[in-house]
Amino acid sequence: MKKFYLLKLPLSFAALVLLSGCISFMERAGRVIDGSAFAQKTIALYRSSDPGVEISVVENKSGEKAVIISALNFPMMKIRASMPDEEGNFYPVSLEYLAGNLHGWNEYTLGLLGSGSLELDENSGRLIIGEIEPVEITAGRIQSYDTRITGAQALTALRNRRDRILSLAGWMAATDSPAAGGIKEFEKYWKPVLFPETVFQKRRPEGWLLEGDIFKRAESIRWNTGYTQRTFPEELWPVRDSATLFRDWEEALSWIYLEYEWKNIAELFSREITLQKIR
Repeated sequence: MKKFYLLKLPLSFAALVLLSGCISFMERAGRVIDGSAFAQKTIALYRSSDPGVEISVVENKSGEKAVIISALNFPMMKIRASMPDEEGNFYPVSLEYLAGNLHGWNEYTLGLLGSGSLELDENSGRLIIGEIEPVEITAGRIQSYDTRITGAQALTALRNRRDRILSLAGWMAATDSPAAGGIKEFEKYWKPVLFPETVFQKRRPEGWLLEGDIFKRAESIRWNTGYTQRTFPEELWPVRDSATLFRDWEEALSWIYLEYEWKNIAELFSREITLQKIR
């Protein structure tokens, strides 16, 4: 007879998500567990098939309404914005991120500055967002195995992780690398470059190991410090050689991909997007 333990739900849900590749299921599971799924209801839904943008008008228990903007290719994030005024002006307020890994998930709210135009009627809609400027993570939670990290501890950990990811993504974007065709292609290309010690020999970049290279063990892996110094900017040397960067990759791949693709996301929303009302 199978036994079920309530405290194991986050771990089992996360494992299921990773195996199925379904991030949207992870979002629903995480929000049902913490109760936030019931904090608001969707009262209208608009969708564009190209470029795959969805807008929800939501209402909380107090009757306050907001706009939620999401993109099909980036299911780990949603942009929360104010309702448009009579002239169609509205303002992005925050980016809400949630994505899982084998042992849990990262969740945060990132403040945004920006403005745009949004027109919604009974049958259709039109969206244009101007420049979006991320500010700072204002709230968040981390689930790791059966441990939930919240409050100031989670905020500090998430802000530090974002600083590392921004540094990494900035360096990655400046290299002569192929355009990512999705998160799977992104992972396939970058993992051997970032962590050749963790992949099969045939996938390691040429010249990753040279005579005289010194190795440093961290998290049960011997990191080639010579490769680190030849390949990465100096601010990432201690992060890679301590396996901190590898933990970021294992626990927050979707987040790294999001920051890497941020300019493309902003460009997507800067176009005029025509929507059809679904319900």
